[in-house]
Amino acid sequence: MSYTIEVKNLVKKFGAFTAVNDVSFNVNKGEVFGFLGPNGAGKTTTIRMLCGLLDPTAGGGTVGGFVMGKQSEEIKQNIGYMCQKFSLYDDLTIAENIDFYAGMYQTNKATRAQQKEKIIKQAELVGYEHTITGQLSLSVKQHLALGCSIIHEPKIVFLDEPTGGVDPISRKKFWQVINEMAAAGVTILVTTHYMDEAERCDRIALISAGRMIACDSPANLKSKMMSGTLFEIEVDQVMKGLEALRTQPFCRDVALYGIFLHVLVEEAKYEQDIRAALAAANLPVKRIEKIVPSLEDVFVFLVEQQNRQLAKEQT
Repeated sequence: MSYTIEVKNLVKKFGAFTAVNDVSFNVNKGEVFGFLGPNGAGKTTTIRMLCGLLDPTAGGGTVGGFVMGKQSEEIKQNIGYMCQKFSLYDDLTIAENIDFYAGMYQTNKATRAQQKEKIIKQAELVGYEHTITGQLSLSVKQHLALGCSIIHEPKIVFLDEPTGGVDPISRKKFWQVINEMAAAGVTILVTTHYMDEAERCDRIALISAGRMIACDSPANLKSKMMSGTLFEIEVDQVMKGLEALRTQPFCRDVALYGIFLHVLVEEAKYEQDIRAALAAANLPVKRIEKIVPSLEDVFVFLVEQQNRQLAKEQT
């Protein structure tokens, strides 16, 4: 199979610090591929290497057929990139920002006016073309930034936490645009902290401490947990309950979930063992309920498993 993006054993080090550690994945044409991970996980560093802004320390791959680290300029000209922070100029008008990006990407002069009109309409800024960009709300700025990043109609688009701090209604509109692009055959790689956005991706890579800990569709990732039974438990001293259950051989995993515990076991019959273990720690169960695993459950459990493994490696 020919992939739009191919990454193999990608590594990026900054001195003694390894930001990206042996990451490999492929992305299909027209796929919405998500990166999900905590701050400092290596998501942005990976994207910057894919966009030709950083050279890999080791490993590599191709983006649109161009080789990472060797054909950076070709990659830059054939992708769209929207970074975490607002990337337009606050002291320019909306129209001036669009004109600047049209010139930077050397778009077809004959179609620039049409593209400009499309971006303004998509960002719901008709009639405000001469407004100073710095006066816009964050949500409107992000829609405008997306339009400017794809003004040259690239076939591969990288979006680095594009909806951070944006209200839910604007996030929904933003994702409508993403889905429309994907339906037209555009390949999209997007990083996000939002679980509902991760659910919208065709596949997601879970990233933690610079390593990829899982890569699959949201449904498949959740189904792997559904092979067991997940309980949500309420006790008075949740941290004490966490420690009491982590040492139990029948618990596949235990995680803190707000003020509750989520406990993964092989079978529902272990409910009585859970109650007994908590009672032995002087923690009567206030509530225990069998629940369906969410994508957040998958993410939390996998990250905590990795953290425990890293702790063992360091001892």
